Amino acid sequence: MSRGTPRGERGRVVARSGGRRIPVVILAGFLGSGKTTLLNHLLHRSGGSRIGAVVNDFGAIEIDAMAVAGALGDSTVSLGNGCLCCAVDGSELDVYLERLARPSVGIDVIVIEASGLAEPQELVRMVLASEHPDIVYGGLVEVVDAAEFDATRARHPEIDRHLGLADLVVVNKVDRVTDAPRVLTLVRSLVDRAAVVPATHGRVDPEFLFDCRPSRERVGQLSFDDLHHHENDHTGHLHAAYDSLSFVSGRPLDPRRLMRFLDSRPEGLYRIKGYVDFGPYDVRNRYAVHAVGRFLRFCPEPWPAGEERLTQLVLIGAGIDAGALREELEACGSDDAPHADEHGMWGVLRYVRDPAA
Repeated sequence: MSRGTPRGERGRVVARSGGRRIPVVILAGFLGSGKTTLLNHLLHRSGGSRIGAVVNDFGAIEIDAMAVAGALGDSTVSLGNGCLCCAVDGSELDVYLERLARPSVGIDVIVIEASGLAEPQELVRMVLASEHPDIVYGGLVEVVDAAEFDATRARHPEIDRHLGLADLVVVNKVDRVTDAPRVLTLVRSLVDRAAVVPATHGRVDPEFLFDCRPSRERVGQLSFDDLHHHENDHTGHLHAAYDSLSFVSGRPLDPRRLMRFLDSRPEGLYRIKGYVDFGPYDVRNRYAVHAVGRFLRFCPEPWPAGEERLTQLVLIGAGIDAGALREELEACGSDDAPHADEHGMWGVLRYVRDPAA
C-alpha cells in the first residue's frame, strides 16, 4: 500500500517561509551494488538542479549539477568512518542537513548515500525524526546488483527485509546477466509495491526521484507547463524507453476515489506528480502530489490568485496502459455535490505532513 511515513513514523517538519522544502532521498544497497555510480549519474543528469550529497564516511557536499562529480569544495563535512546509522544520531545528522539546506546554498534535493552495510530502516527513521523545518523525507532507493543478487541473498538474508522497505528498487548491472527477467521477477516478488527499475551503469532517470529544475526557476511548486515540457522533451533522455500520461481536468476530484486509484496503481507506474483540485473538500488549497513507487505525499498550498482551478498530473512508468489510467482518473471526478462530506479528506490527510507534529 502507498505510504507517507513508513510503519506509522512521522517527521516533524514545518514549511519554510517560501513554502519549499528540500526532499531528502536515501540511497542504499549492498556493497558494490553501484550506489556511487548511480549518484554520479544523478549529479551529471540533474537538469540544472543542485544536489547536496551526504556520502557515508566521506562527507557532505553541495554540488552544482554542472560540476564534475566527485570534485570537492569547501562545503565538505566529514561524517567519520562506519555506517551512517551507527556513526551519527538524529541530532547530529540535522547539523549536516542544516548546512546543506541553507537558502544561500541553493540546494534543491539532498541524497544520502549510505554505506553498503548500513541499516536502511534506521536511516529512514533518522530523516523522519529530523526537526529541521526545511527538509522532507523523499523516499528510500535500494540498489541491487543483478549479477550478485542470488549470492548476496544467500550470505545476507536481511537484504529481503531491506527491499521490503524500499520505495524504488534499481536493479543495476542487468547487462551483466543472461537471465535479467528472472532477477527482476524475483526482486518484484520481494518488494511491497515498490517500483522496480532495471538499469546499467546506474543510469536511472533522475525524474523518478525528484523534479529536475533549479529552485531559482520555480515559483512555489513547478508549474504544469514545466512538468509537461519535461515529460515531452524526450530527445536524448533515458526516459525515452518509458511511457507517460498527462491528465488535465477542470472537474474536481473526489478524494476517496483518488485514494482508491492511488492504492491500486499498477506496479510499473513509477512516478506521479502535479496538482489536484478537490473542489468543495478544500476550496482554499490545491494539493501538490508526489509519488515514487509506493511513497506518496500530498502538500496543500493556497491557490494562486487568478489561476484556473484544474487538476494537472503527469504519470511516468514502464508498460503502463495510458488509456486505462486516463479512464480511471476520469472516474475519480466528484459528483458536483455542493457540500463535501466532512470525512472525505481523511484518506488524503494521512499523507500530509502535520506542521504541528
